[in-house]
Amino acid sequence: MEQTTLIGLIAACCTTAAFIPQVIQIIRTGNVDGISLHMYSIFTFGVSMWLVYGLIVQDLPMILANLITLILAASVLGLTIYKRLKKPTQVTTMDLAPNA
Repeated sequence: MEQTTLIGLIAACCTTAAFIPQVIQIIRTGNVDGISLHMYSIFTFGVSMWLVYGLIVQDLPMILANLITLILAASVLGLTIYKRLKKPTQVTTMDLAPNA
């Protein structure tokens, strides 16, 4: 294995692994309040484009990193959407007041 490929694989592992704590935290706590849907939507699309690019140029570190990152980023995005849609709406005292 070439040294540049090894460096690429190490970098890919480190940057990809950075998403794992976020996925675990969402699964454990169910809290997605601090997650930006816009950021994760754009990021997930961007990662999918990097994956396509990596496939075209046949760059193994790029393919592996972006495939795994795509799975993790899509998990954060999907869990965030799911949790926000599932979140019950808050009832205020105005909602409970009789109609005048």
